[in-house]
Amino acid sequence: MTGSPSLLSKVEAGVAWITLNRPDQRNALDIPSLKKLHALLDDCNADPAVRVVVLTGSGRSFCAGADLAEWAEAEARGALESYGWTETAHALMQRLHSLDKPTIAAINGTAVGAGMDLTLCCDLRVAAASARFKAGYTSMAYSPDAGASWHLPRLIGSEQAKRLLFLDELWGAERALGAGLVGEVCADDQLLAVTAELAARLANGPTFAFAQTKRLIRDGAQRTLSEQLQAELAAGLLCGRSEDGAEALRASVEKRAATFVGK
Repeated sequence: MTGSPSLLSKVEAGVAWITLNRPDQRNALDIPSLKKLHALLDDCNADPAVRVVVLTGSGRSFCAGADLAEWAEAEARGALESYGWTETAHALMQRLHSLDKPTIAAINGTAVGAGMDLTLCCDLRVAAASARFKAGYTSMAYSPDAGASWHLPRLIGSEQAKRLLFLDELWGAERALGAGLVGEVCADDQLLAVTAELAARLANGPTFAFAQTKRLIRDGAQRTLSEQLQAELAAGLLCGRSEDGAEALRASVEKRAATFVGK
């Protein structure tokens, strides 16, 4: 994988590290950045060497959301409703949310608007102590447009979601942790180390089983319990036929730790 001025990536020990790299714009998302990130996630999903994806930002912000300069330019030429940012962002959010590999957001600073929404699309969220979260929509007389209205009630409940969205409050890392918006908070200088440790645990795990588990959780909200049990049965059969499933059984019989290959 290669890096670009707006996006950096590397793969180490099964972990794809993706860094939003527009620090002067607080890693704001313009259409080229959205498309590059989407393509990179496609690559990660197809690459068997990648077993976990970590998303973080360079500089002092995780992501400031939509690039307002690009937005203003579109408005000036009368194309605000048609220049394609929302559709491009929606495609990216869907790609990140539906990725087969486990995903971690390492939130190094402020996450605003679509930047916060990016973190919500990840499976796990680790926040630096200085991280801040802000929906940013209603302050611009706008409603959520990149998934916050779907993710937030599921993560933190309807009332807390409305508080964050209606009042457009700035939440610190500890408040986000208390509400369930993130799963862990650590010192700023420990963010990458803590994330790397978590990513390594996932990278050494049964990748195929993780993908099935993600799919069950993602689709389960649309099913009855009976339907979900049938889906679990089908997923379990697939897992049992996987290489990792066979290795887990052998390791159990031989009373040793399993060594998973991610297939």
